[in-house]
Amino acid sequence: MAGEQVDTAVFDVDGTLVDTNYQHALSWYRAFRRFDIVLPVWRLHRAIGMGGDNLVAHVAGQDVEERLGEELRSGWEEEFNRLVPEVSAFAGAHELLAEVKSRGLKLVLASSGKSEHTRHFLDLLDGTDIADAWTTSDDVEASKPAPDLVSVALEKVGGTRGVMIGDSVWDAISAREVGVPTIAVRTGGFSTDELRDAGAEWVFDSLEELRDDIEKTPLGRTSGG
Repeated sequence: MAGEQVDTAVFDVDGTLVDTNYQHALSWYRAFRRFDIVLPVWRLHRAIGMGGDNLVAHVAGQDVEERLGEELRSGWEEEFNRLVPEVSAFAGAHELLAEVKSRGLKLVLASSGKSEHTRHFLDLLDGTDIADAWTTSDDVEASKPAPDLVSVALEKVGGTRGVMIGDSVWDAISAREVGVPTIAVRTGGFSTDELRDAGAEWVFDSLEELRDDIEKTPLGRTSGG
């Protein structure tokens, strides 16, 4: 796969293009605290990138999911809404998207987040003007680490050979399930070893570093490049 041309770039949004992972972790921490469940923030951070439908059981057990899952997700949304105005795009995000688009690739911004959050983040990136398509939680039945989001992203643009660009182990795992390689960036706070162990074939410290070294990745080996 590393030497083959791709036709579609699927970019994760949260944690990859916009700086949200720690806001998500803190929002979950506060949501759990509402029910006197105190979890280490580092443990919550390691689950960020996984969908909220999976996260509660993953970090707190199936019993908590069955008793409080929906209330915890509602609490997370309330807490996260307070932090959304503080979110910024990562340096070089729009420039990287423009570079990828200029190389003739179909560009999909893939999020399983709430539609109102996704739309706000796309505005931060000027994403609606440059992307061919985008996704929200309304488009998938199962969130990461299930592969639904990657499959839907490709289907939206008729892509036949995609590459995933993400920041979390869950991005790499979900893409691997459908045979899509992953380029990872460390913008979400995951280590190089964690990302590679999850299946990422290329790891960069930042979006700007990825753009500088784009020729080393499938994004640079396109008919338009």
